Amino acid sequence: MPRTPSENERIRQIAKDKILEAAMDLFIHQGYHATSISDVAKQAGISKGLLYNYFSGKEGLLATMVEERIAGVAEVIENAASLQAPADQLKFILEQAIDNVYQQPEVFRFYLHLQTQPEADQELFPYSKRLVEEAARQFEIQCRIFEGLGVPEPRKRSLYFSSTLQGIMLMISTYPQHFPIDEVKEQMLKEFCP
Repeated sequence: MPRTPSENERIRQIAKDKILEAAMDLFIHQGYHATSISDVAKQAGISKGLLYNYFSGKEGLLATMVEERIAGVAEVIENAASLQAPADQLKFILEQAIDNVYQQPEVFRFYLHLQTQPEADQELFPYSKRLVEEAARQFEIQCRIFEGLGVPEPRKRSLYFSSTLQGIMLMISTYPQHFPIDEVKEQMLKEFCP
């Protein structure tokens, strides 16, 4: 009995996810430039030809990964925005960000590294720029949340919140086993979500 179109799509998605997972693992441990398409195919347990059925090449893999990352962050912000109270919105953002980094510290470091690529790296810089532009867009949404809280100088308060949260995320990604997650969340909530 032939497969249904939905089953074919499910199988296709599983294969794409497997390839993206293999690419992320290699990009994290070997670096983007040191990883070849052959490496990714081997890690994913597929042929190079099959990989090219799903992605145009290594840069196509990276482009997909960056767009998925941006979509994930946007989804967190959209879900936060669906909550009524600004304090609940900030709490949601805070908890999602910290939990995500705690669960995947190496992935956070990968995107942080990618986000800070120099302009001279012509292959990676467009993705760095894309991540920075999206972060700026998300920051504007966050500023509106602080305006909703009615705090004086909401933009500065939002910048302080982001800086504090980014520092916490960096510490978690560096020392995930020794970081007091719950205590830090509680402190952030006290300070920013009255």
